[in-house]
Amino acid sequence: MLIASNKTTTVTDVALQFLLVFAMTLPMLILYATSTLGLLLSSDLGFEATSLGYLIMSSFGLAAVLSLYAGRTVDCYGSRQALLILFCAVAMAFSVIAVAVDFYSLLLAAAMCGIAQALSNPVTNSLIAQQISPQKKAWVVGLKQSGVQLAALIAGLALPAIALQFGWRTAFAVIVPVALLFLLVTVFMIPRQHVIANNSESFTRPNALLGWLMAIQFCVAISLSAFVTFLPTFATQHGMELLWADTLIAAFGVMGMLSRILLTPIGAKLKDESLLLFALIAVAACTMILMQQTDSHSHWRLWIGAVGMGFTAVATNAIAMSMLIRDAGFGAVTTSSSYVSVAFFSGFALGPPLYGMISNYFGNPRFGWGVMIGVLIIACTMTLLLANARRQKSRIVMR
Repeated sequence: MLIASNKTTTVTDVALQFLLVFAMTLPMLILYATSTLGLLLSSDLGFEATSLGYLIMSSFGLAAVLSLYAGRTVDCYGSRQALLILFCAVAMAFSVIAVAVDFYSLLLAAAMCGIAQALSNPVTNSLIAQQISPQKKAWVVGLKQSGVQLAALIAGLALPAIALQFGWRTAFAVIVPVALLFLLVTVFMIPRQHVIANNSESFTRPNALLGWLMAIQFCVAISLSAFVTFLPTFATQHGMELLWADTLIAAFGVMGMLSRILLTPIGAKLKDESLLLFALIAVAACTMILMQQTDSHSHWRLWIGAVGMGFTAVATNAIAMSMLIRDAGFGAVTTSSSYVSVAFFSGFALGPPLYGMISNYFGNPRFGWGVMIGVLIIACTMTLLLANARRQKSRIVMR
């Protein structure tokens, strides 16, 4: 009986982790699918490739605004209802893309994904805080955050293959039944919860520690979103075939998954993860400097860029989420997760159009990359300020 009970618990834990991963994967597919299939979309629907940045802005801009309310929404209505809304929004968004007739249809669909993106971190962090044992929390956070990079892997390998064989509309349409499947899994797996009756409209201001972490995530997101959105386009401009350019995103996704799974538990063992954030962001900046120098005879720089950014910059968000769960000094988990998501999604919304405008203004994408490198350097500086703030707070507590 005990063995059977343990097996049931193990199966339930694995199923929950699987659900958490795809709750992060599906909302983020819009970003990576826009990157890998963007040239097909722009060619078929008749808009400039640089306008892809506005799709990302539509999605993550709305996500940033809604993230202010997402934590309280999860607290008030429960994880089950939040997950149902998340998967339903994804299914609707990809249905709209599959039948899109113009750029404005894509903007609408991208905005729908913003609803799911806003809910993804608060609801998954809440489930981890409630249902995962303390010794497994950091590992599960890294696992579920790797779902974002699973989206890159799917968008870099599976979706281009489907699009080349059956068309881009079919590639987007296949996501709809997947989202509906996880909606059903949520219905049967996540129990109903007692909800909070008093839904106060007041906001709790982020404290100093949370403010620094938000600023760091904002800067990283600006550079990361521009990188992911325009890497395939930058690669094709230097003579790389589209299929290989899309494979860059797959490589980025694989390294991102590995980094989040491996580095998040390592960060949790450190006294202060801020210094790990500094090292990762510094390496990301160096990687982008190298990638920026790509020409038609040095495509290897693109691969270094994809692998390097995937293993460094991508891990910072998972480490940040782990910090929120481990350290009560940042505030309540759902509220602090929402604030960090606001910062991260705001950066994601700003990065691609900013890169596009700078590149178009100067007529050279290297100027756009130069600004993104500068933003990463600013983020590096702020990690040191965060580390100092945590040290000062620790001294005050010890007194």
